[in-house]
Amino acid sequence: MMAAIAPEQELVLVERPVPEPGPNDVLVRVAAAGVNRPDILQSRGLYPPPPGAPDILGLELAGEVVGGGAGAAAQALIGQRVCALVAGGAYAEYCVAPAGTCLPIPTALSLVEAAAMPETLFTVWVNLFERGFAADGDRVLVHGGTSGIGTMAIALGRLFGLQMIVTCGSDEKCAAALKLGAHAAINYTTQDFVEEVHRFTDRRGVDVVIDMVGGDYVPRNLACLAEDGRHVSIAHQRGAKAEVAITDMMRRRLSLTGSTLRPRTVEFKTMVADEIARTVWPYAEGGRLRPLIDSVFPLTEAAAAHARMDAPDHMGKTVLEVSQTP
Repeated sequence: MMAAIAPEQELVLVERPVPEPGPNDVLVRVAAAGVNRPDILQSRGLYPPPPGAPDILGLELAGEVVGGGAGAAAQALIGQRVCALVAGGAYAEYCVAPAGTCLPIPTALSLVEAAAMPETLFTVWVNLFERGFAADGDRVLVHGGTSGIGTMAIALGRLFGLQMIVTCGSDEKCAAALKLGAHAAINYTTQDFVEEVHRFTDRRGVDVVIDMVGGDYVPRNLACLAEDGRHVSIAHQRGAKAEVAITDMMRRRLSLTGSTLRPRTVEFKTMVADEIARTVWPYAEGGRLRPLIDSVFPLTEAAAAHARMDAPDHMGKTVLEVSQTP
């Protein structure tokens, strides 16, 4: 099979044997694969795959299950169209996925749209609702409002009654975020997001911050939080260290947490998939939840897809289409 790897920090296509599924895995003939920031970091040698994961890039996919292990869950999926979260291997014609992280593709979603869902959906669900304890009526600040994570956060916030405030790098992106359903969008290149958050919330602050920036943003994020606020770190693009005032955290009863998804166990990801299937997936089946697609490239142009994701006007998800479409 054809697959994309980055052996010398440069994307190349190679021929690999079709992978063999384990007892609780399925073999998916891939129709499309989502492109995510960890894929770009891995291709640059900055994010090695976790132990046991293939060196083939790609963390999410959509396609047809054409084989499976002996487990009942895997056998039950054979012949179905699914999207799935994987620890690697989606940039390929065939990929092994845990049966527990597969979700059936509803008729309301195209294969390209389905491929763009799992990574951001799982990430936002875990960090916004499980670690951030977001509840109906809460005010939430999300940086990167038109990124894949940001657009998914806006979509889920709209469905679950949250007031979503986002930051973006241009007026055009702010306008796009508002159109998607954000309650406020702040251009961080021309506005002080801390002051704008307090202005929008009548000085009350937000209940949750989802931060992918890190570094010097962290103390500014904490300044945006209301009492009992929760700060959730999911990346650190501006640095992995930050200085915070512990007495302020104590006085306002702030919580700092964070998580990474890729290294988590299959059992944990299966639990998340079950929660999503019950609480979120009905919105996808009804056509009320779908990803914002920025662009689609063939697998042979994976390097161009990565470059597009780094473009300043990129919004939403970039997807690779694989030649063997079910």
